[in-house]
Amino acid sequence: MTDSDPALHADADTTLHEDRLWRDDGWTARVIKNEDDDGWAVEMIKDGEAEPALTGPWTMGRDKKNPKPLDPNAFRTLVKTASEVLRRHEQQRHAMLHKDFTVRADGEDVTVTLDIVPDEDDPYADLRALDSFGALLAQVRVSAGFKLTKTSAQAWVDNDFRKPD
Repeated sequence: MTDSDPALHADADTTLHEDRLWRDDGWTARVIKNEDDDGWAVEMIKDGEAEPALTGPWTMGRDKKNPKPLDPNAFRTLVKTASEVLRRHEQQRHAMLHKDFTVRADGEDVTVTLDIVPDEDDPYADLRALDSFGALLAQVRVSAGFKLTKTSAQAWVDNDFRKPD
């Protein structure tokens, strides 16, 4: 199969169960020749995505030459594993782009958040202050390189939410 194969780009609601190609539940599993050795690999592609979420080794069949066919149990396991990989990537990305600290101001908790917007042309970050009920107290746009620490959060709050230098 090649990327130009129409079977790979069919409608998302098309279920397909073949020995080397399964499409179901928003995922496509494709068994491919492993370019690194004589074995086989399987790649899992989430509908709408260009790149595989997961690529891994695939078991050889009984003849030790061809791949083992995909089956319902293997497909479910692959979907679960690929979904977990995507979830971990999303958590890591969120952790890189979001920070928050809770500081005190006038005897009240204030949560200060920094959300980086990784725009290719003009990256920036939103610095926000929220009260203990989640209501927005202040918001300013800062550079994407702004370092939010507990100290810088407290300083921003203490400085009446003026835009940091």
